[in-house]
Amino acid sequence: MKILTAGVDEVGRGSLIGPVYAAAVILKKNLDKKKLKDSKKLTKKNREILEKYIKKNSYWSIGSASLKEIEKLNILNASLLAMKRAIKKLNIKPSRVLIDGNKIPKIKNYNLKYVIKGDEKIPEISAASIIAKVARDRLITKMSKKFTKYAWDKNAGYGTKLHLIAIKKFGVTKHHRKTFGPIHNILSPN
Repeated sequence: MKILTAGVDEVGRGSLIGPVYAAAVILKKNLDKKKLKDSKKLTKKNREILEKYIKKNSYWSIGSASLKEIEKLNILNASLLAMKRAIKKLNIKPSRVLIDGNKIPKIKNYNLKYVIKGDEKIPEISAASIIAKVARDRLITKMSKKFTKYAWDKNAGYGTKLHLIAIKKFGVTKHHRKTFGPIHNILSPN
C-alpha cells in the first residue's frame, strides 16, 4: 500500500491582525520537489508561481481560525484548530500527517507527527507553507485597501515599526488582535 503523506503548516501566528491560516498538502508524483522551499525564503512572485504549480499537482486544502477564535482560544490553540480544519478538509485521507513545529492538533484516527523546521526539510510541509502564505497574504492585501495607513499589504499585519507607529497614531481597527501584547499595551498602557 502506498503511503500518502500530507504536510501541514500555518501562517499568521505572529501577525497583529486577522485570522490564522493553515494548509494541508498531499503532493502528486509528477511534482518536482526540488522546486519547493519554506515560503519565507521565497519572493512574493515566486510564492505565487509555485502556489499555482502546487495546486495543479497536489491535493490541498486550507483551514483558518478567525480573529474571534484567536482571542477566545489563544494563538497556539487557534493555529492548531486551523491545522485540524485543513487536515479534515482534504479530499483524500493521508496515511500520515507531518506538521511543522513542535505541537500537533488533536484529531482521532490520524497518524500525526510534528517536525521541527519541517518547512525546510519536508517538501509537503514547504508546499503547505506556500499555499497558506499566499492565501493569507491575498486576504490581508484585500483588507489593506480599506486600511491603507497601516501598510498591511507590505507587512502582512506583523508588528513592524511603521505598523506600530500607525496604530499609535490612528488607533486599533476591528481586525487587530486585542489580546496580543503590542495591541493590548497600546489599549491599556497601565
